[in-house]
Parts: sequence; C-alpha cells; structure tokens
Amino acid sequence: MSVTSTKGIWKVITASSLGTLIEWYDFYIFGSLAVVISTKFFPADNPTAAFLSTLATFAAGFVVRPFGALFFGRLGDIIGRKYTFMVTLLLMGGATFLIGCIPSYESIGFWAPLAVLILRLLQGLALGGEYGGAATYVAEHSPANQRGYWTSWIQTMATFGLFISLMVILVTRAVLSPEEFDLWGWRIPFWISIIMVVVSYVIRRKMHESPVFAKAKAEGKTTTNPLKESFGNKLNLKFVLLALFGAAMGQGVVWYTGQFYAMSFLKTVMFIDSSQVDALLGIALLMATPFFVFFGWLSDKVGRKSIMMTGMLLAILLYRPIYTAMYQTTDVATKTELVEKSTKVAVIKEAKEGKMDSIYTATKEFADGTKWSQIKTVHLEDGKSVIVNGKVKADTKTTININNHDRWWLIFLVFIQVIFVTMVYGPIAAFLVEMFPVKIRYTSMSLPYHVGNGIFGGLLPAISTYFVTTAKDDGDPQFYLAGLWYPIVIAAVSFLIGMVYLKTKNNIEHD
Repeated sequence: MSVTSTKGIWKVITASSLGTLIEWYDFYIFGSLAVVISTKFFPADNPTAAFLSTLATFAAGFVVRPFGALFFGRLGDIIGRKYTFMVTLLLMGGATFLIGCIPSYESIGFWAPLAVLILRLLQGLALGGEYGGAATYVAEHSPANQRGYWTSWIQTMATFGLFISLMVILVTRAVLSPEEFDLWGWRIPFWISIIMVVVSYVIRRKMHESPVFAKAKAEGKTTTNPLKESFGNKLNLKFVLLALFGAAMGQGVVWYTGQFYAMSFLKTVMFIDSSQVDALLGIALLMATPFFVFFGWLSDKVGRKSIMMTGMLLAILLYRPIYTAMYQTTDVATKTELVEKSTKVAVIKEAKEGKMDSIYTATKEFADGTKWSQIKTVHLEDGKSVIVNGKVKADTKTTININNHDRWWLIFLVFIQVIFVTMVYGPIAAFLVEMFPVKIRYTSMSLPYHVGNGIFGGLLPAISTYFVTTAKDDGDPQFYLAGLWYPIVIAAVSFLIGMVYLKTKNNIEHD
C-alpha cells in the first residue's frame, strides 16, 4: 500500500521528532560536557589522558549502536514500529538521568568510569533502535514522491538535540557560579532529560502503528526472522553493504566533523572559552538547520544521490582550508600584544597529601580585543619538579576569549561545515527507506546507518584528537590539520563507491 495523503502527518512528525530530539539531546549532552566529565569520572593526574578516555567512552556509545539496530530493528519488524521506539526512548532517558547521579572518581574510584561506560553502552543500544524506527515510521506515513521532504524533519532533530544541549549548558553556567557548575551544576542537564522523556512518552503513547506495516501485518506479510532475511539474502545484503559504504559511511564522518569535531577542535586545539564555543556553535547550528528540510525537499525533485555526493565532495575539498582559517583566527602568535596589560604571577601552594604545587598564572591582551590566559601547575616533590619521561610533570590550562569579529567569522566557518552535513544527511532517511521492502525495512536500514554513523562517525572525535595530539608531540607545525585525514579519507572512499554504484534516481518503491 502506498500512502497518497498527508492528512495527519504533522501529528506523526511531531510525535516522532520530539522523541528523536530528546534521545539526541540525551546522547549529545555527554559529548557537550566531555571536557568537564573528563575531570569528574577519570583520574585527574593526566588531563590529556582523561579527556581522551572520555572521548573513547563517548565513542563506545556509538560503537554499540549497530547492535541496538539489530536488536530493536528485529523487534520493530516483528511487533511494530511504535512499541519498539517507545522502549528505546525510556532506555535512553533512564541511562542519561543516571549518568548525572554517578559519584565522582574521587568518591568511588574505578567504579565511576565503569558505571559511565555501562550507561553509555545502554544509550548507544537505545539510539541504535530509535532512528530507524522514527525514520521508517514517518516515511511510511508519507507519499512516495514527498518522502525526502517529510523525513527531513526527522533529520533536523539530531542537530536540534545538540543545539538544545548547548543552550541548557549555557543557561546552567549563567545561573550558577563557575565553582558551583564545576562542583555539581554540570549534572543538571542530565537530570533535566527525565522530564523531557516523560513528556515525549505521553505523546508517543497515543500514536498509531504505521499504515503500511499494519496492512502488511494484517495480510500476514511480515517476517518472523528479519535478521536472516536482511543479511542471509545475498541480494538484500548487497544493498545493505552499498548503503553503508556508498552513503552512510561518508555521511557519518561529514556529520561528526561538522558538529562534534568542530566543537572539540575549538575547545581543545584552539583553546577558546567553553561558553563562547557553545554559543557560536549553537548559532551556526540554528542558522543551518533549515537546510536539512531544503535538501530533503530538493532530493524529491533531483534525486538523493547528487545531493549527498556533492556534500561529500565539498567536505573533502574544503575541510583543510576551513580548519586552517579557523586555527589562524585565534593564533596569538600573529596578533599584536598589549604588553602593558599582560601579567604573570607565580605562587606555591599545598596540594593533596601534603605535596606542593608551583602555579604560574599568565594573562595577555591583544590589540584586536582577544584575551589569553594560562594556568600552569608544576608538581613538586621535596621542593623539586617531578620528571616523567624526561619532561617536567605539569598541567597546563589555556583559555582564549575571542573578540566579536572573530566570533562571527568562526560562526560562518562552522556554518559552512554544517551545510555539508545538511546535504549528506537531509536526504539519507528517504534514501535508506526506499532501498528495502517493508517486512525487513527497520532492520535493513538501521544497520548500515548505525555502522556508518556509530562506527565510522562516532569514532571520529577520539581518532582525530589522537592524531592532532600525536602530530603536536612530534613537532608538526600544521598539527592542527592532522585530525582531518580520517574524515577526508573515509568520505573520499564513500564518494567513489557512491558515484560508481548508487542509482542516479531515487530507489524503486518497495511498498
């Protein structure tokens, strides 16, 4: 049965989108607070290792998404779309709330990072079942020639989820003092999610099953073994692999570069104040979000392939120039310092367990309004610096507050990256839905999507940050570009496969 009317579809989109938005908010809040979380749940004696461990834990939630896609996809193809993503919503919300309740590493030691890891894995499993259900549900309520447009509204929710997570963090920081936020206020965004989940659950409970799936089930055309039919059938497996390597893999790395790596780069490589990063990223996301719907609508007219491939190609060609421009914007080596306004203070204070630390605080101001500050803590034993691997053991925290002109320039550079995201992501839900028949659609489309996004995309922040750290330690003057090799190479491979093997026009209707 093909749907021909859009009557009532806004109710479907609202119910599906609200739940999807909340699940992405829950998932993103961890990444948005990665810098803070690294100091709470991991040993504090090595900030770089703690931050990388936090990114790895964040990535773990992405790695298990394919398993969630298989488990919940199977349920969705057997018992229905509606009930399956009701379960994923509750699982995601519960795990997020509990992350905000875990005691710190100082309180319970090793159990803190272990508990966080377990809850992140539960989040990943839940998200693995959510997207396929929501996208399939909306697509099966949409006319075939408008699927790109209607499903693109679901696509906006991931970005809105990140946007709302950033806004909640900004408001919480504004209301609390820096000390209060660092001590306990960072938990508030996790706790807030439970209220949002309850509201979404009440709305979703009133939804009806997809008419396409309901008809198939009434006629006995559903399957009892969607995993076997999805991946045991050579023809269908071919489409699963094509969807993964020709589209979802490249879409995944473009998405996470434009939204997550950009945020990580601004905070940990360029050292811009966290609140300023959240604000400028939020503005860029808000400006670019309508383009998800635009490119979804356009894909109904010109086909999915041309838009997605163009987005990948632009990302491949422009990432290095964009990130070069971003880094140079705040490179204080190129700015004129106001020497009379610079300060440097050194103090020695008692640290834990009777140890002493030598703390150096420095501030600099520049002619363009940029402000730079740095706190360097040198660990002392018996009045002498601690030497580890031939180097003085020290923690350095650098913060840059950017001027108004630089802020808008960075907003523009991030906005361009998110435009690439809207091109590859806006049409992909309709593209995946159309590749597979109704009885195995939930399972078949969920796996390539979540492998592409969960494995290739989700690992990007950790891998790219590691590449940058290694290049910097090796003395590479362009170390800040090292992290881009991963998304560029993955997107290039996906682009080549997609150009050769994907159809030019939208896929054949399976309903």
